[in-house]
Amino acid sequence: MENSRIIALLQKRDEQALAEIRSKYGSLCFRIAEQILDNAEDAEECVNEMLLAVWNSVPPHVPNHLEAYLVTLLRRAATDRLRSLTRQKRGGSQTAQTLDELAEVIPSQETVESAVDRRELTAALRSFLDALPEKSREIFMERYYFAKPVQMIAESRSMQISAVNVLLHRIRKKLKKHLEKEGFF
Repeated sequence: MENSRIIALLQKRDEQALAEIRSKYGSLCFRIAEQILDNAEDAEECVNEMLLAVWNSVPPHVPNHLEAYLVTLLRRAATDRLRSLTRQKRGGSQTAQTLDELAEVIPSQETVESAVDRRELTAALRSFLDALPEKSREIFMERYYFAKPVQMIAESRSMQISAVNVLLHRIRKKLKKHLEKEGFF
């Protein structure tokens, strides 16, 4: 089913939209949540939370790109669940590790106090990513958006793990310089 048809069903409050979303995007969302949480039951709960969030937000919100919107909702649910599960014990999952790697580069939400600041940070990140070579951008997104393990990235790209780690380290350094230039540090 086309995304515009799914959105139309959501706007009509037709529950068939949720079945269509699960059919079309369920496995993608489940994989992303499972990579973040490293637990199938928690991943399934996050997919359900994502479905509830999309049901509650459309309407009034109408996403321009349904897949990206769903992944964003899913990542938010999975990240919230991960934080609650690892509140006292950080570092046990890939996502905790990726967040730790970026902690020195991206200011925490506590320092980004208003919606304007968040939009400016998002714009700075977008401009940085747009300026990266395609391969670097894809590897960065695989690691820090989809929370893929470095080993999986290396295998899928026929690279050495050390080469991926070096590339990610260099990208983080460039990102820090970019954000410093933009006034975020």
